Amino acid sequence: MPDHAPRIHLTTHEVANQPPPGGDRDLLIDDLPLREALAREAPPWVTEHLAPLGREIGSERVRDLGEQANRHPPELRLFDRHGRRLDEVVYHPAYHQLMDLAIEGGWHAVAWQQEGRGGHQAHVAALYLMTQAEPGFCCPVTMTHAAMPVLRHSPGVAARWVPGLLANHYDSRALPASQKQGLTFGMAMTEKQGGSDVRSNSTQAQPSATPQGEPAEGGWRLTGHKWFCSAPMSDSFLTLAQTGAGLGCFLVPRFTPDGERNTIEIQRLKDKCGNRANASAEIEYHGAWAEPIGALDRGIATLLEMVQQTRLDAATAPVGMMRQALVEAWLHAQGRQVFGRVLAEQPLMRTVIADMALEVEAGVALSLRTARAFDGAARGDPSERTLARLMPALAKYWHNKRGPGFIAEAMECLGGIGYVEEAPLARLYREAPVNSIWEGSGNVICLDVLRALARHPEVVEALWQELAPARGQQSELDAALVDLERLLDAPPPEREPRARWLVQRLAQCLQGALLLRHAPNAVGETFCRTRLGSEASPAYGVLPMGAPIAEILARLPG
Repeated sequence: MPDHAPRIHLTTHEVANQPPPGGDRDLLIDDLPLREALAREAPPWVTEHLAPLGREIGSERVRDLGEQANRHPPELRLFDRHGRRLDEVVYHPAYHQLMDLAIEGGWHAVAWQQEGRGGHQAHVAALYLMTQAEPGFCCPVTMTHAAMPVLRHSPGVAARWVPGLLANHYDSRALPASQKQGLTFGMAMTEKQGGSDVRSNSTQAQPSATPQGEPAEGGWRLTGHKWFCSAPMSDSFLTLAQTGAGLGCFLVPRFTPDGERNTIEIQRLKDKCGNRANASAEIEYHGAWAEPIGALDRGIATLLEMVQQTRLDAATAPVGMMRQALVEAWLHAQGRQVFGRVLAEQPLMRTVIADMALEVEAGVALSLRTARAFDGAARGDPSERTLARLMPALAKYWHNKRGPGFIAEAMECLGGIGYVEEAPLARLYREAPVNSIWEGSGNVICLDVLRALARHPEVVEALWQELAPARGQQSELDAALVDLERLLDAPPPEREPRARWLVQRLAQCLQGALLLRHAPNAVGETFCRTRLGSEASPAYGVLPMGAPIAEILARLPG
């Protein structure tokens, strides 16, 4: 809650020239690019459904919850006081309140409750907003959401677990799933020796045996380790293990079917650069009970359906963080005078913030368009299904490359007061790299894109169809598309060294095309000139002479 009546008349000086306290804000009403994207990419019910969340996330109460959840990281509780093994993680109450906000609101399940009817757009927009409260708690929300496509590979397993996944009820207690109304899910893929190279995983899966040594029905036993397991208090985990047939996907519940704690042992919690509110653990399976999902030799393909969903969220979260940083910088500039003039009226500061605003507008547009592709794929649209295969990777790569530098620039707009831990920008800056690493780091994403382009010619065709309506509208975009065609026609050995440039350019061209078609000309034209043309700069605040800065800034909250 806000501090009551802080003293400004001190013995040695008066505290003056400070921006007013933030107060309660409506993050949906304040966000014109988001509302425009929703009106374009989603059915009307989505914006209506998001309205209470926008008010809640913008409240001082929820901002304080986010700060508290991050300031008080989770603690590991391996044993009870009698020495009995627990393997539990204790979270600050603020974390649980944020989880309750997300789960009770149904944002973990809306994509499936409204599948093909705007559900993915609702989920992505909600994640974008919730990230502005605290990104860490969004991890278990994302993984619970993303577990659904994997569970569908085994109807018997899905029948037992999906009702709990879809329930809008948050229950943090360590209890068997049968005793809880709502369930959360985690994922554990990587191991010490392989990281992203999950084919090198060494965890072994063996069918359970009866006391007579015969194979037992249903259950398997896993032995091995996982190097990163986020949200380790989830009710169940999706994981990979070697079977006699190959690498399989397994569901590992926190409690076995007979109600005992499963032998999933937490070794330690990671001491991470950021993402402090969310626990990430190193775990070992000591004969842990599990059941297979899908074919025993198709584990990677099965689990990649979850990864495809989490990549969409990992593409959206940095845009939410950039939006929060942008608004912090703009509100500070409006309430601060330097050299006798309000910062927000000074040409150089206006140029910097306008340039940053362009980046956020582009990120919002691409995130919501990608969400619509998922929605169209659920309805059976082949073109949208093709775009849903590729666009999350493009958006994830590029949005996360832009995030850290963007937030550092926002810090500069505030100066020293932006660099202290009491301000949200320090937390955002520590958080910024995480989504570029999770669900495939930059090189992994680029190689995935190359494989998709090589194996699925329809991907290239769908991309050109998506970009076609913007051709002829802007010279820098047209020239960039010619360069892209040239590289896409090159032999595969020539593509790999330039894969990062290819993925970056594809993402930027999609962003530019969306803005040219749907945003005001001041936004679309200036974005293309400063991202695709000869005037492009790696630093923010380098806009061409005569850029329509006032029109761009008019779209920010007052």
